[in-house]
Amino acid sequence: MNKKNKNIFLAFILIAILLISGTFVYIEYYYKEEKTEEKPVEPMVIDNRISPLENQGVVLEVLRIRHRGLLERLLKTGNSWEDTPSFYYLTNMDGLEYTSKDVQQHGHVTEVFYTTWDTMGQESKVVKDVEEENETATVTLSIVERVKSGLLGRKTSDIERDSFTVTYDFRSGRWSGDDNFKDYDGYGHYLGETFEIWFNIYQMDYDGDFIPYWTEVNILGTDPTVDDSKLDPDGDGIPTSWEWKWKYDPFTWDDHRDLDPDMDGLSNLQEYQMAKWFADPFIQDIYIEVDHMGKATGISGLFDPPHILYEESQQGIIERFAEHNIQVFFDDGGPGWANGPTHGGGDVLPHVDRISQDGGQILQYYTNYFPEERRGIFRYLVIGHAGGFSIPAVNNIYDCIYISNLLNYKLFPQIMRYLQVGWVPTERGNRFVMGSQLLHELAHSCSVDADNCDFEGIDNTSGFWMFPKQSPWNQYKSSLNYMLMYHYVFDLSDGKNGPPYDQDDWSMIFPGFFKFNSQLIEDPYYAPTGGKNLVESEWIVTNFTYDANLTEKFVKYIGDYSPVNQFQVNWSVYKLIDTEKNPNYKEIRVYAQPKIKTTQKWVLYTEGDLDSEGNMIFYSFDDILKEKIK
Repeated sequence: MNKKNKNIFLAFILIAILLISGTFVYIEYYYKEEKTEEKPVEPMVIDNRISPLENQGVVLEVLRIRHRGLLERLLKTGNSWEDTPSFYYLTNMDGLEYTSKDVQQHGHVTEVFYTTWDTMGQESKVVKDVEEENETATVTLSIVERVKSGLLGRKTSDIERDSFTVTYDFRSGRWSGDDNFKDYDGYGHYLGETFEIWFNIYQMDYDGDFIPYWTEVNILGTDPTVDDSKLDPDGDGIPTSWEWKWKYDPFTWDDHRDLDPDMDGLSNLQEYQMAKWFADPFIQDIYIEVDHMGKATGISGLFDPPHILYEESQQGIIERFAEHNIQVFFDDGGPGWANGPTHGGGDVLPHVDRISQDGGQILQYYTNYFPEERRGIFRYLVIGHAGGFSIPAVNNIYDCIYISNLLNYKLFPQIMRYLQVGWVPTERGNRFVMGSQLLHELAHSCSVDADNCDFEGIDNTSGFWMFPKQSPWNQYKSSLNYMLMYHYVFDLSDGKNGPPYDQDDWSMIFPGFFKFNSQLIEDPYYAPTGGKNLVESEWIVTNFTYDANLTEKFVKYIGDYSPVNQFQVNWSVYKLIDTEKNPNYKEIRVYAQPKIKTTQKWVLYTEGDLDSEGNMIFYSFDDILKEKIK
């Protein structure tokens, strides 16, 4: 073979080798890919055991029962408000019946009733053993009132007033039915016709965090043998158990220091801190600490009335706000507040004959008797000797209220008050006026103010109460109207009489107002010009920028939904500017603003992320649960 042919032959062999090797690589790659594609997807493994670590049982906690009828009696002449009700509760838990009044011990049964308007601090529970691996339990709670009748009330009858039924799910640890998550009146809270009830349901739990075994192993991926109630894997300041209960992702950082989905001024972090006192992050809560002055010394003390907030006045306030689905809680040092901070409610303050609104004397009490950890959560109420106002103690934040007991044991002042405002100094009258007076000032701290509203009926002093037709402002049936609040009005107006002499006060109640610097700085009453000066403030969202397109999409998605009952809201969506510099933040923030004329404040409602197509994504525990069950 000559040299030329030899080279041709070698070239041919090389080409053949390349072709064969290329074919081999292609075939190997093809079958490898085909093999990968055909590899079966392993099915999701679900541990469907309900209670493998402990005996299965369900617990109903009856945390508080409040009779709603005291205010109605207080508004009537007579002494019916002095008669406390008698009631008890019945439960049925999957057929197991229990009656709270029948207290049995050593074979003896004694009837024991609740004889109070409010059982705050009198918690109880009912336990039911459950057949192992049951998925649900049906729980019914009924409140029964014992009513007297006949001559001298010698006859009695038991009348069922309110009842609700829920179904408890042992997999998720949640219940549904007459009470459910994010319903009108809050989770674990039932607002009935006659009674208001706070309760909780849970199952026996091995690690004591009360997150069910099924949820821990199948959804959260946590250890069902380790207590998660104090663990905070995402480092956002709130532990797994609270985030699970209120359907936040325990493993994704949330801005709980700013989130306020119910717009009550309490951030989620503060709602968590107040959890043992019935705080619900999706229902508006108002907390009020109450301190009172001691009696005057010397001869003056003989004419000094008790500086206390009457229980009947408290219950009147609680009821008026409950009618609008806002919860009000008073810490006056009474039952249920034993675990509060030093200088919690009920402190006796040094006596001062008169507190000046302009002089800022309230600061002495605020500084020394109002715990710092409560500021921004509670309003501070002082019951004093004379006067009444809502006022800032620090900065321009209206979180302080000062009112007095108008009772005076001197005859002349009592006659003058009757002639001026129609106040009758009876025991019922004292409680009525103190409640109406407090409602007046509390409305101011919730943004309803004469200057904010530009409505002259607020703080009205024109006219004469004996001749109601003398002034057109008597159409304004509100405790904010001075000429009506002292003798027959214990409410805010619903505006049914129409403008220009009436307005809907309740539609402008914004509980979160007490957290912000007011846009108005109040001039002293002794200033020559009087009035108030408007202070403009800029609203800033750090690290985020407003996104009109996302806002439009969100508004279309959310429709006319409002997080609260008394007003509608405006919505704004903000997008994160730099994700690398802010790795903890979610990509979008949704803010809500009350559509009322008394404030322009925006509140952080929720957070979310964006998918690859720019669609907004919000974490949903319910969607995950449905997918796992399916």
